[in-house]
Amino acid sequence: MSKKIVIDPGHGGDDPGTIKNGITEKDYTLRISNYMKKRLDELGIENSITRTTDETLSPANRPSKVQSFYGNGNDVVVVSNHINAGGGDGAEVIYSLRNSDNLSKKIVNELEAAGQNVRKYYQRRLPSNPALDYYYIQRDTPNNETVIVEYGFADSTGDDVSQIKNNYESLTEAVVKALANYVGVKYIPPVIEGTYIVKSGDTLWSIARKFNTTVDKLKQLNNLTSNSLTINQVLKLPTGNTVDDTTTYMVKSGDTLYSIANKFNLSVNELKSINNLTTNLLSVGQVLKVKPNIVIDETPSDSSTYVVKSGDTLYAISRKFNIPVDDIKRENNLATNILSVGQVLKIPGSKTRVYTVVSGDTLYNIARKNNTTVSEIVDLNNLATTSLSVGQKLLLPN
Repeated sequence: MSKKIVIDPGHGGDDPGTIKNGITEKDYTLRISNYMKKRLDELGIENSITRTTDETLSPANRPSKVQSFYGNGNDVVVVSNHINAGGGDGAEVIYSLRNSDNLSKKIVNELEAAGQNVRKYYQRRLPSNPALDYYYIQRDTPNNETVIVEYGFADSTGDDVSQIKNNYESLTEAVVKALANYVGVKYIPPVIEGTYIVKSGDTLWSIARKFNTTVDKLKQLNNLTSNSLTINQVLKLPTGNTVDDTTTYMVKSGDTLYSIANKFNLSVNELKSINNLTTNLLSVGQVLKVKPNIVIDETPSDSSTYVVKSGDTLYAISRKFNIPVDDIKRENNLATNILSVGQVLKIPGSKTRVYTVVSGDTLYNIARKNNTTVSEIVDLNNLATTSLSVGQKLLLPN
């Protein structure tokens, strides 16, 4: 019986959780959980998530939401993500009284391997009835295997604050690795920009052709002495300003040419032309070329642009870019302070540049490559989640 996973971002909506040192728990648990879902999807592990937005889930309805996906069987693993408070430092994992510590041990081992110190993994009993779990999310999800993961302390005097802000993706990846191992699914690391994971049917020649390079260059870069490859082998790719002429998409059950074309902003005829298709018939597992990848715009300029979002004011934008309101009004010939959502503003002398998301990008990889932090990118772009889409424009510090 294969196990399913329910991801539960702690708090949300009217319940912010811990707020300390620039960390609001409900926001970070959502970022952690959205990243976790993305990675479990990539690994092919069946999963659901209790909230994907800043939504209020009360103690009365959160457990029922958890069990609405796959029921209350012991084949369901529930991961409730949290940020701790109380002045400590390090991660904690709490597991239910009804369960063994096997999963918790795997999680803390992977967190330690990722560089986070672990305070403890333990069970906690309700003082008024020691036969019951202390936390309602464990008490009220009977039969499910429910663990609470506290990734660190928002009020830590140690390194937790910087780890939560800058490394939450790598800490979440540690939990993902533990979950994959626990449910018996082969763990494959996330795709790192500049690498390629070998798939069934790949050859060095087909990979070289796909990425506009040569077999000899691939062999030299990866210290290969033969042309043999193994599935899931990670190959380094020659660096350049673009990542392949095209991206690819694998056809899934229910896909049509129209739905795929719409997904990648193409017409059906363009999609057929790119793939030399003579009919509209598709087969599950078929790999299609889709629109050209976007070239990264790495060129700083004297002025950048900013798209006005809901809730923005000229004052807030001026603070974000450390530029006087009058300078922004002058640059954009504004007669009033009134803005409209979607309006594009020129930002004079901006100390930012524009980065265009390409296939395989994550916030963690972009931050590492551009000598910044995930937190800084999130704040600069007012991102609500860590999910990215190909072609998305991000502001980065120069």
